Amino acid sequence: MKPFGHSASARPKRTRSVRFKLLAIALLPTLVILPLLLGVMMVRWNSKFDALLTSKVSGDLTIARQYFTHILENTGEQIQSLGQSVAFRTVLTAGDPDGVSQLLARRQQDMGLDFLYLIDGTSEDTRNGADGTSHWPVITSALAGRSSTNIDIFSNADLRKISPDLAKRARIDLVETPNAPATTRDAETRGMVVHSASHIDLPDGGDGVLVGGILLNQNLAFIDTINDLVYRQSSLPEGSQGTATLFLDDVRISTNVRLFAERRALGTRVSDVVHQAVLEDGKVWLDRAFVVNDWYISAYEPIKDSFGKRVGMLYVGFLEAPFAQTKFETLLIIIGAFLFVAVLSVPIFLRWARGIFKPLERMTNTIGRVEAGDFSARTNLHQVQDEISLVAEHLDDLLDQVQERDKRLRAWNDQLNARVDARTRELREANQQLEATTKQLIMSEKLAAIGEITAGVAHEINNPVAVLQGNLDLLRDLMGEHGKIAATEFRLIDEQVNRINLIVTKLLQFAKPEEYAGFVERHVVGQVIDDCLPLVQHLLGKADIEVIRNSTAARLVLMNRTELQQVLVNLMVNALHAMPQNGQLTLMDADVDFDGKPGIEITVRDTGTGIEADALNRIFDPFYTTKRREGTGLGLSISKTLIDRQGGQMRVESKPGKGTTFTIWLPEAD
Repeated sequence: MKPFGHSASARPKRTRSVRFKLLAIALLPTLVILPLLLGVMMVRWNSKFDALLTSKVSGDLTIARQYFTHILENTGEQIQSLGQSVAFRTVLTAGDPDGVSQLLARRQQDMGLDFLYLIDGTSEDTRNGADGTSHWPVITSALAGRSSTNIDIFSNADLRKISPDLAKRARIDLVETPNAPATTRDAETRGMVVHSASHIDLPDGGDGVLVGGILLNQNLAFIDTINDLVYRQSSLPEGSQGTATLFLDDVRISTNVRLFAERRALGTRVSDVVHQAVLEDGKVWLDRAFVVNDWYISAYEPIKDSFGKRVGMLYVGFLEAPFAQTKFETLLIIIGAFLFVAVLSVPIFLRWARGIFKPLERMTNTIGRVEAGDFSARTNLHQVQDEISLVAEHLDDLLDQVQERDKRLRAWNDQLNARVDARTRELREANQQLEATTKQLIMSEKLAAIGEITAGVAHEINNPVAVLQGNLDLLRDLMGEHGKIAATEFRLIDEQVNRINLIVTKLLQFAKPEEYAGFVERHVVGQVIDDCLPLVQHLLGKADIEVIRNSTAARLVLMNRTELQQVLVNLMVNALHAMPQNGQLTLMDADVDFDGKPGIEITVRDTGTGIEADALNRIFDPFYTTKRREGTGLGLSISKTLIDRQGGQMRVESKPGKGTTFTIWLPEAD
């Protein structure tokens, strides 16, 4: 029994001191709660800041869209006004084609158009579409009497029909762009055109169409005007830069975004994620996006042609870097302010906490010493200044009482130990008596087996063998010379009788060890196993049993031969009882090392009924048997005792219905 003073050591050790807890209470508001609040505020401020940037770029896109719409409306109004002007009607009525062409050329230049021409709606080419213009919805609408303006995408061939210069201006070589979708094209040859058509009444009473338009490819004046309207001077913080772009499909055909220096990013392409959202899904993009070579707060919206198809995008945006820098600087300022406040306030909190945790630490150390067995430990805080010091004084009083009680408990403990020692001696004597009883039981089981086998030998074998041998000798004498005719048969009978005598002799060696053996000798295990087989031959004959023998052991064992035979015969009999009808009995011996020691391993394996798992754990217990009324339950217990006495090991493995394997390991004889 352990002394009272050491019983507290069984309790779990404290891993956190009073100092740590008080410091946590003192510093938690400043070092934990305040940073969490600041973090939440920063996250909310960051989301609001981003929302503000998104709102701004959305407003910028609205301005750009309004100007783009104004260009369309203004172009349509100019062409419609020209068609209704007196000068145009006068030249048209005069029937002078050259005069009409000259007037249209002058007005095209005045209105800033890239092309302006007149279509006769009554001509055969217009009616059958041979002139290549009747498929445009704006022209079809004008022929029906409704003037209209829209965006259309002209192929390079269409532009070449109007003017080779337009076809040349429309071509833009594609530039490899990071994050853009994969493409096999190397140039954009189509043209995005502001396409306007106005109905004209011809002098002959027919319908005509006045058609004009502006090619937006590489129209830098148009895109710069949008950029100047959206991003006026001082509308963005220093370092930021506003940009505007017109896309044909996903290719920049007019932009003020720079690749480097003064080179504009014409021919570069939009990122894959924006292409998917705007051109394929038809959504308006209001978010940050990678533009050519940097991140921008961007706004994209799709542009539809006169057929209702999404053919391009209008973009405005500004550099994200200055705003990101502003957010970073703001975060640094907040962190710096927090650190400044913490540096000023934490020492004050620590000074206040020190007056609390120093007395508590004294009490904690005192309790620790008491737990270690030092009952003389005291806090010695004699000056009562506050509640904590008063608690320390009460603790000292309690420790005085504990020390007195410990003395009494130790005395009781000594008395209890004396009683335990006395009871232990009684148990030791009882155990010795139990061992003596066990040895007597082992001898009783052995004597019972010897008596049974000896009786069988005496009554069943010896007398018949003696009669056979005597009559055989008498028959040989009576026949005399005539006995030579059956000499071979007499010899075979002599051999079999001698074999029976050998079996009887080995059986008697097993039954009466005090007469035939009894000394511990070195033996070849294989020979001992072979000598045991005749002893169980009568059981082998009762069933169809196949004996498989494998002997490879070359080492010797030091053991009483009779005891080893007793163990092996017991295992063989158990194996044969487990195979009442048929099966295989495998007997093997081999040189095997165990725990680094040389020895011999003997295996007895059967293919019988096997042993259940719950019985397998008790198979070596004395008086435990699975044979019900047929056995005493001491055979395996005695066998294991004999093997253990020689420093060996006995193991068993079994599966119900599969069979059982007993393995014996014995150390090699020195």
